[in-house]
Amino acid sequence: MTAPAPVLRVRNLVKEYGEGDARVRALRGVSLDVERGDYVAIMGASGSGKSTLMNILGCLDVPSSGTYLIDGADVGRLDEHQLAILRNRRVGFVFQSFNLIPRMSALANVELPLVYGGVGQAERRSRALAALDQVGLTDRVHHEPNQLSGGQQQRVAVARALVTAPALLLADEPTGNLDTASTRDVLEILDRLSESGRTIVLITHEDDVAAHAERVIRLVDGEIVEDRRQSPVDGLPPRAAASEPV
Repeated sequence: MTAPAPVLRVRNLVKEYGEGDARVRALRGVSLDVERGDYVAIMGASGSGKSTLMNILGCLDVPSSGTYLIDGADVGRLDEHQLAILRNRRVGFVFQSFNLIPRMSALANVELPLVYGGVGQAERRSRALAALDQVGLTDRVHHEPNQLSGGQQQRVAVARALVTAPALLLADEPTGNLDTASTRDVLEILDRLSESGRTIVLITHEDDVAAHAERVIRLVDGEIVEDRRQSPVDGLPPRAAASEPV
């Protein structure tokens, strides 16, 4: 049998901004694979290129050169309409700032990607409720964001990212605006998702957050300087064998 394609395959990604003497090379030939079920932390200081790489992985930006495949699809060959479909169906986003719609309930916020995807109302409701149950918010489905704590808002954002059953969960500094207790809650959810077989790429500058991942990739000046597997942090259970994603 042929081995399945990696969820992400990146080859020689270069990203440049500006022209002439003002040109800045944010990425300098980055190559990596992320296999199905991987839990990866991408680390780096400000200016390392990690945010640029995240934007490209999430199909929010395009590289100056190089190739990028997600779930076997060559992103560089897609038109804007195809790219929008790929983002909606294959990538689940979790941002530092939550990005929830203020005057919509948690349930309606989670349903949004399915609305854009043309999913019928009954199925939308069922899938959104299931996603909110995964993150422990069945008692908050009708609350608006301003009625939720920061940690609860981020859990709504995680549910919204999961509702399309994406190939990749991409989390950009997901605990950056959270207190210690809420950070622990969100990381526990990501840990459970990883154990169930989810493919997760986590962008962070915090060592204690990256310690939850199974693999750490470190960027310096737009280049990968470290790519290593690691054991779970002290106090976390060993990773279960990957099963079907929840």
